[in-house]
Order: sequence, then structure tokens, then C-alpha cells
Amino acid sequence: MADDWKNKLYFGDNLDIMREYIPDECVDLIYLDPPFNSNATYNVLFAEKNGTQSAAQIEAFEDTWHWDMKAEAAYHDIVTNGPRKLADLMQALRAFLGQNDMMAYLVMMAARLDELHRVLKPTGSLYLHCDPTASHYLKLLLDAVFGPMNFLNDIIWERYTRPKGSQFESRKYGASTDSILFYSKTQNHTFHIDRVEVSLTKEEIQRRYHLADSKGPYYSGPLLRSSSMGVRPNLVYEYQGFTPGLEGWRMTKEKLTELDKRGDMFWTKSGIPRRKVRPEDEPSKPVSNLWTGILALGSQAEERLGYPTQKPEALLERIILASSNENDVVFDPFCGCGTTIAVAERINRRWIGIDITHLAITLMRHRLESAFFGTELSPYEVIGDPKDLSSAQALAEQDRYQFEWWALGKVAARPAHDKKKGADTGIDGIINFFDDNSGKAKKIIVQVKSGHVTRNQVGYLKGVMEREKASIGAFITQEEPTRPMNDEAASAGFYEPEHFPGVRYPRLQILTIEGLLSGKHIEYPRLAPEATFKRAERKQKGNSAQKELW
Repeated sequence: MADDWKNKLYFGDNLDIMREYIPDECVDLIYLDPPFNSNATYNVLFAEKNGTQSAAQIEAFEDTWHWDMKAEAAYHDIVTNGPRKLADLMQALRAFLGQNDMMAYLVMMAARLDELHRVLKPTGSLYLHCDPTASHYLKLLLDAVFGPMNFLNDIIWERYTRPKGSQFESRKYGASTDSILFYSKTQNHTFHIDRVEVSLTKEEIQRRYHLADSKGPYYSGPLLRSSSMGVRPNLVYEYQGFTPGLEGWRMTKEKLTELDKRGDMFWTKSGIPRRKVRPEDEPSKPVSNLWTGILALGSQAEERLGYPTQKPEALLERIILASSNENDVVFDPFCGCGTTIAVAERINRRWIGIDITHLAITLMRHRLESAFFGTELSPYEVIGDPKDLSSAQALAEQDRYQFEWWALGKVAARPAHDKKKGADTGIDGIINFFDDNSGKAKKIIVQVKSGHVTRNQVGYLKGVMEREKASIGAFITQEEPTRPMNDEAASAGFYEPEHFPGVRYPRLQILTIEGLLSGKHIEYPRLAPEATFKRAERKQKGNSAQKELW
């Protein structure tokens, strides 16, 4: 087996990436949380569209699918080239739904689910996270792709203990749950329910263990097998003058004798043996398809990154632990801020992530580097982002916002804007750093320019630095700076950290894209890498050998 495998992080449309890069039956577990505009009204989602509007690209925070020429082409591809059952279903759905945003969503999802089925191993499974807006349609798609016999659960996740939104004038019940549709590729799928048992609450303990003796609380449990459990001759034996029927006891004679010696066996008035089940005998309970106790991330949650669709790590940990083993490959084709890959890395799985925005790719890279600082971060590869000046220039021409997010990622700056900018505040990215033990972060302001640059723009950044009380400013440009630009930057002077005597850094630094690609970076003091993300407590690896990832 080769030991030089790398985890994969792809930039691009996941349908194209899967078709080009990911081989058949190489993935052990898939989790996907595809974007969908569930806040739109049904009237909007089902409104007829003429199909001529421009194709929409799904970007971070813009989770809307539209019926357009791209959706029309995808529909024809599925009907003419897709699996027969899926093609038949899509024609039936179009006849029922018409040409609207809901149908566009289902067309795009159908193509992706077909590819996800292809890359999944026979022992693999898939969890599709959705809300009630489209879950019933998605289940039809999954039945067509995976087969109804491979449907395992509709997991109901209680996101909130109180329904969202005002209920004062509402004419329906509040929404507080999501659905997670759980499918396997075959009946021989990996599943470990024992790994995700949950502790009993105090209320559950009091309710279940309602009897008590001198040893403490207990409940009365059976010792005899029921007729529905079948005949077990090897468990039919005499104990204290009692011999059960052909079904037998629920345990061997040795274990029954030990139970009796502990004082946890008793006889009813009718002479039937029973056992006293103590809380310590059942410290936890199996997880059902109703998932409570894992709430959506609140505004003050420690792991919250500000990404609107971010899911809690505890949710992904339950899924990954239950449906994969160490060194298995976990795949998230809509990985957003990277919760799936961060959890997979922490509990020693290999991973593949895809996202269509450089904002998400940058966020994931920083999350991994920061969360696993000081531990062994598995080697990984980013595929699809610019690796040379010409590809960076091409990205800038194609989409300057994607270019901006990518450039910010090269200097480990967090974007200052969630969406395409409105009024220009002069700040594209921010880096917070520490150069002393005061606990107060210092600030670096970053500007990214994809077009022609002048001395006046450098002077403008100086003004923004003063306004924001920033210690350092960074001006990133595609073009080589002119002498007047360098002179303007030099006029900003130096930043001299108090706790680093004799050390100083230019207050305003100009970096070119070519320089960043060759390894140059912003110069500033730091005691440690920025604590942007919570440090991961990596679980101990087992002894299983690493397998080859193509």
C-alpha cells in the first residue's frame, strides 16, 4: 500500500469535479448539505419560468437555484443519458411541477446524486441534510438512484428547542427541525450504533429506575427469553429448581449465578425470575432517528465562524463515527466552511471536500491550519485554485470577488465582507495578531486590487489604517508597484512592537500576486498563529494501516 496519500480539497462545481477526478467506488461515507432557498415562499419556488434568464452560479450565502437554460440542458442530459428510473422520475416531476426554481433544484440534485452513487463503495452510505421544503422530493430522487430498499432512516434533527419566528399571527406550527435522509448503497453497509450512544438525563434515570432497595434505584427487567426470540436449547438449564421453556434464559448459568450473588435477581409472587437493572448497567442509550441534544450553533457558540449554514461539529461527529472506520474516506461535495472535513480529520478519517467559492476554500484551509496547530495535520492538497500568475489573472478577469477571496487566503486574512460589497469601506480583509501577552489583538488591514493601481490608492490605504487604528496595512496588487507607490508606502514608517526590541516592520507593505505565489507574505510579529478556530483535540489513532487514496 502506498503511504503518500493526501486528503483532497477541490475548488469548482462538484458535478464537474466528480466526473473529472473521483473514481468509481472509492468513498466510504458521504454527507451533503446542499444549498437551497428555504426562506422563499412556495409561490416563488413554484412560479413558472421561461428558461431564458442567465445561468446562476451557486455561491456562498446565495443558496438559490433557478430554472434557466443551464437547468434545461441538465434536464435533457438526465432524461437522455441517466439511469432509466431516474429519467422516468424527472419527466414525471416536470409534468407535475412545471418549469420553476423547485424543479431546477431537483434537476441539479438528480445529476449530482447519480454521481455520488457512482463514487460510493458498496459498503458506503450517504446522509443528505435538508429541510421540509424539499425533503419529500429529494427522497424520491434518492429512491430512484439508490433504490427504495436501501433507504435506512429519515433522521429528524431538532435544531432548536423553540420554533423559529414569531408565532403570534402565524397560521402554522413553528419550524424547529431538519431532515437527514440516510441511505446505503447496499445492505452490507458500515454501521456502528454502539459508538454513538448517548447518556441518560437525570429525568430519564428517575423515570426509568423508579424502584429502589438498599443498593439503590433499579427497574424490573426480564430474565427469560420471549417466544418471539426463538428457541435456544443452549440456554435451557435448571436454576434454583426452575427450568424455563424452550426459549431459555437470557444469559448463561455463570452470568445468572453472578447476578444472583450481587443481589440483582429476585422472584415474583407468581414464581417468575426477574432481574434488577441498575443505572450503572445501562449508562447510555442507543440513538434513535430523533436527534435531540445537539442544537444549532448560537451567535455566541465557540465554534461559530459566521457562515450561515454552518452545522455543529457534534452532529457530524455522530454521523462519521456511526458510518465509517478510521482511515475511511469521508466526502462532502458542498463543504462550505468545512465542518465535515475538520471533524473527519480530528477523528482520523481521510476526506474529500468540494466547494464552488474561494471564500469557502480559504475558510477551510485556515480552519484546518489553525485548529490543528501543534498537532499532526494530515497532508492535503488543494486542487483548482491558481498556482501561477496567468491562472490568477484569469480568475480576476472571470470573477473579481473570487479573486479577492483567493488573494486574501494567500495571506491568511479573513474576508471583511460576507457578500459582494456595497459601499467601499477600504477594507477587503483583516488579520488579528498578538505580539504581547495583554490579550488585546492588533489589526492588519488588507486591500486587494485586481486592476490598474496608482500612488493615490496606496495613500487611501494609509488613511484607512489611521481611521481603523490598524498597526499594519497590506496592499495586494497584480501589477508591479511603481516607484511613487513604493515611496508612498515608505512614508507610512515602521511598526515597532514593544516586546520585540530592535525589531521593526514596514507599516504599509505592498505585495504582488507573483510574490505571494513564490512564498512571500505579510511581515508582522506574532507569538503564535492566529487563534481563529478552536484547537482540535485529536482522537488517538488506531493501529489500522493507512490505505491508498488513488
